[in-house]
Amino acid sequence: MRFLPLVTAFSLISAACAFAAPAVQTVETGKGKVIAADNGMTLYTYKKDEKGESYCYDKCATNWPPYLAEGSAAADGDYTLVERKDGKKQWALKGMPLYFFVKDTKTGDATGDGVGKVWDAARP
Repeated sequence: MRFLPLVTAFSLISAACAFAAPAVQTVETGKGKVIAADNGMTLYTYKKDEKGESYCYDKCATNWPPYLAEGSAAADGDYTLVERKDGKKQWALKGMPLYFFVKDTKTGDATGDGVGKVWDAARP
């Protein structure tokens, strides 16, 4: 019956992964190294947000889609969760909500960095 402990261990590891922080990576851009989601797209913070609070909705969220978390996600280290007005959870870095930019089309794009002097690429 050695098989049963292996199945149990695998199940526990799989469950732990479901609750992990977001899958992020560091990518090189023309503006230096930035933090990107697992899809390679640069993540941004918004200077009008406050720690733990997103103020980007409606047209803002159309242009700057929030980096949403799966329902089973849990905060881990510098990565926390912010609850949006619609009840969805959004990933945040050190309390600051994270967003994508619709004009970025491929890994390494950071065209949103500095837009309106209120958007900054998230940095490692």
